[in-house]
Amino acid sequence: MKKLTSLLVAAAVALPSVSFANAPFVPPVPEIAGKAYYLVDFYSGQVVASSDPDKRIAPASLTKLMTGYLTYKAIKEKRLTLDQKLTVSHKGWTTGGSRMFLDPKIPVSVDDLIKGMDVQSGNDACVTLAEAIAGSEEAFGQMMTAEARRLGMNNTQFRNATGLPNPEHYTTVHDLGILASAIIREYPEFYKTYSLKSFTYNGISQPNRNLLLYRDPNVDGMKTGFTDDAGYNMVASSRRDGRRVISVVVGTASPEARAVESSKLLNYGLQFFDTPKLYAASKPVSEIPVYKGDAKKLPIGFASDVYTTVLKGQSAQLKADLTTSQPVIAPIKAGQVVGKLVVSLDGKKVLERPVVALKAIEQGNFFSRLWDSIKLMLGW
Repeated sequence: MKKLTSLLVAAAVALPSVSFANAPFVPPVPEIAGKAYYLVDFYSGQVVASSDPDKRIAPASLTKLMTGYLTYKAIKEKRLTLDQKLTVSHKGWTTGGSRMFLDPKIPVSVDDLIKGMDVQSGNDACVTLAEAIAGSEEAFGQMMTAEARRLGMNNTQFRNATGLPNPEHYTTVHDLGILASAIIREYPEFYKTYSLKSFTYNGISQPNRNLLLYRDPNVDGMKTGFTDDAGYNMVASSRRDGRRVISVVVGTASPEARAVESSKLLNYGLQFFDTPKLYAASKPVSEIPVYKGDAKKLPIGFASDVYTTVLKGQSAQLKADLTTSQPVIAPIKAGQVVGKLVVSLDGKKVLERPVVALKAIEQGNFFSRLWDSIKLMLGW
């Protein structure tokens, strides 16, 4: 039996025409007074700037982003409801650090616990939610680490829901960027909680410790943290002109410093870069031939919108090359990967994305399959 060889067929793909004046001088990344930092474009997923992105750090209350993520997931999966009432355990009530001042005699709604966690950074709220979801905070820590691995946070390990010091509890600024992006993308309805400037519970009003919420109208979240070991940490997100960037800054010297350093990064990313949308999800960019199917052409495209991040003025210089494996033989499933897109700038790859089938193609009848087999054998 003759073996058919898979060939790569390359096709230049026309990118949207974007006209800019000559690119202005772009200064280097500003000096950031912290142990590590990370700046990522939310839509493209590309790293704009970083320093020691994979260095292990103590997250402190940035841990609560994962506690929140698993809480939002439990609500989405109907394992919790927003109006469900929970009672703080003795462990939760006696946990030190920041609190929302739960009363063991008064049940509290999951909705209030989320606000107490996200706005007030309440450790008592975190322990209460962790125990409701996993039975114990220890089991919840294992769940947190497993979820981190699923998200691609490969240098993270959680031991508690609060971020209180533990030598086996660590993460990286890169991994925190992954987590922040996941919350914004998957749970936008809960992300809004991080923009609340204060929350009152049990007669006690506490302000959000994210100082940028009061200073920059473009900043709409996310979370701060502090321990003596970690220093002052912050994850922040800002959107402007249809773009969004996420910064992670850890190990600064004060609440003021973490706000100032985060603002430097956010403004750098928004001021000097663009994130053009290259292709829309589920919209055909080309058609390729299919053999032995009930159709002869397969529309191909992308499962999600495709963005890339470049310096301002460089969008028009992008070049895209789309390659597909040939021959493509039915049956083909919708969403099946059939090739890849590589976007380059000045000969350097800036983006790679899988190209997928936009519809299913079933096998054709006996005679069409026979005829296509003959064509493949003869190289027609």
